[in-house]
Amino acid sequence: MGVLDRLVLIDAAWERMAPLIIGRPDQKGSTGRDNRMFVEGVLWIVRTGSPWRDLPDVFGDWNSVFRRFSRCSQKGVWHRIFAAMSDDPDFEYLIVDSTIIRAHQHAAGAKKGAEDQALGRSRGGLSTKIHMVVRGLGAPVRLALTAGQRGDCPQAYALIEGLPADVVMADAAYDAGPLRQAIADKGAVAVIPTNPTRTRRHPLDKHLYGERHLIECCFSKLKQFRRVATRYEKTARNYLSVVTLAATILWLR
Repeated sequence: MGVLDRLVLIDAAWERMAPLIIGRPDQKGSTGRDNRMFVEGVLWIVRTGSPWRDLPDVFGDWNSVFRRFSRCSQKGVWHRIFAAMSDDPDFEYLIVDSTIIRAHQHAAGAKKGAEDQALGRSRGGLSTKIHMVVRGLGAPVRLALTAGQRGDCPQAYALIEGLPADVVMADAAYDAGPLRQAIADKGAVAVIPTNPTRTRRHPLDKHLYGERHLIECCFSKLKQFRRVATRYEKTARNYLSVVTLAATILWLR
């Protein structure tokens, strides 16, 4: 089976995505010559986890594809595509959680500066944490990155901000009074188990809490993309773009 036999995008998906890609066929230069093969090339990297240098020639020069991918990351193109593809959310309830991603040693070494590269060091080595909120049907709605050792609860406020919901679900790591209050201020019910270290016990709808497995399933699907399952990108911006692209494909399936 050849490379072209395993392309990701069907025609209908590309038609929705095409207007959001930088570079049009009528523009001068090579940017807009074959936008679809450019995106397919990036998806090949995301899906296989291969080094950029191993990108098959059918997708173009690997360095040109990488530099264009990086420019799109800097300009927020991948995030705009995700927002456009995830335009049918069901906010009856939201589920928040995180997962640890082992970072390859090549992910270290980005230029020092003010930008946080979301890399943490521990006995297990380098790691990044993906924080995510999914809607009631298990589709990703928002994503964020932190270093692997960072706590879960502080990230939840930004993840759920501005998203209407009747219920917000999370595990016991998110059991904090201020977060419960923020959920109540949204007019939503917090379905969060009481942390064993806390004295005050909160009621829990165990039947509804059983739906929390949807976010675990979503993480599992994202990690089928090998460049999500292991972080190779030196910059948090580029790695978040990789995760965002994988999340976009989940919406298109």
